[in-house]
Amino acid sequence: MNPALNNLQLYPFQRLNALKADIMPPAHLTHVPLSIGEPKHPAADFLVEALCDEALVRQGLGTYPATLGSEQLREAITNWVGQRFGAKLDPHSEVLPVSGTREALFSFGQAVLSGKPGAAVLLPNPFYQIYEGATLLRGAEPVFLPTTATTGYLPDFSAVSAATWRRCELVYLCTPGNPTGAVLGLDALQNLLDLRDQYGFVIASDECYSEIYNNEAAPPPGLLEACRLSGRDDYRGCVVFNSLSKRSNLPGLRSGFVAGDARLLAPYLQYRTYHGCAMPAHAQAVSALAWADEAHVILNRALYREKFSAVTPLLAAHMDVTQPEAAFFLWPRIPAELHNDQYKDDSEFAAALFAAQNVTVLPGSFLSRRGSDGSNPGSNHIRIALVAPLDNCVAAAERIAAFVA
Repeated sequence: MNPALNNLQLYPFQRLNALKADIMPPAHLTHVPLSIGEPKHPAADFLVEALCDEALVRQGLGTYPATLGSEQLREAITNWVGQRFGAKLDPHSEVLPVSGTREALFSFGQAVLSGKPGAAVLLPNPFYQIYEGATLLRGAEPVFLPTTATTGYLPDFSAVSAATWRRCELVYLCTPGNPTGAVLGLDALQNLLDLRDQYGFVIASDECYSEIYNNEAAPPPGLLEACRLSGRDDYRGCVVFNSLSKRSNLPGLRSGFVAGDARLLAPYLQYRTYHGCAMPAHAQAVSALAWADEAHVILNRALYREKFSAVTPLLAAHMDVTQPEAAFFLWPRIPAELHNDQYKDDSEFAAALFAAQNVTVLPGSFLSRRGSDGSNPGSNHIRIALVAPLDNCVAAAERIAAFVA
């Protein structure tokens, strides 16, 4: 077996299952799972109807899908990126459909990293564990950039030394952030682009939460938008990842895309022809319909805003928590008096909450790693995914508030 597999840590939800394994929560309380960021809003009727089109499905099941994706889907993605971020892409060379961004974020790291000793990958901390796995299995060193209240929950690239930048081959961004919902502004993105020009690393921006935000008049900016506004029309060294999972409530469709620098996507496409992960043709057809429609996405955002408005005040009365700019997570801090007196860490708090209230949240330390100073930026936090129906989210918030009180 690949010895680098020994460097991988258990996935957060494996750790959570182990944490809960011997706990019997109160049977009279309905379980409310708020740990996994799995959208539960109903998929749009027109997309479900398309998936039920027998002729479309039969045709899709009877063909090997092209790794490059259909022209219809690539053009739909190109049009959406142009409308949303103002970036002009070539659908033939700068867009690549993928079977969900999870596999793409991982495989892109395998394809782009050199394998040279000492190569470094910068990633936010807390983070989506796929970034770390891709780094470790390619033999590179993950360099964790803490995203805490002190940094505005954003990575502080000014704190990175020149020596680290010189050995950096890849930077993983997550904006809006998971779990904090913080958004990298255009100035920060353009400053990072200047560093990229100086040191030559690749930027992989995970923007899967870009379509869930509070202010309808102020959508989060993206990396390709920053490229366009700074005159980098070739998107050199830059790729973005986006998905229908959160935007369109279609996590089971496994549909997303990578877009950006054609010089990176051409060899990555070659890699993918061997990787064998092309999206089924009927899924591509439905995906094209989803990217072409914004009405269902606007309704989706409204549902999340309603939940944030109802839940945040209930929790804020007892915990340090604020509504984020974007995404569908809350990232409250466990009150210090509870940490000091009753629970040694966030995992104990999460276990006790489940035991008392039958509500599942994710310990923040499961999403992060200890830094060079010995601290874990996710510790003493919990991640709450507001994916359940409104009534369930409110009930869970009331139980959490009562538990803390």
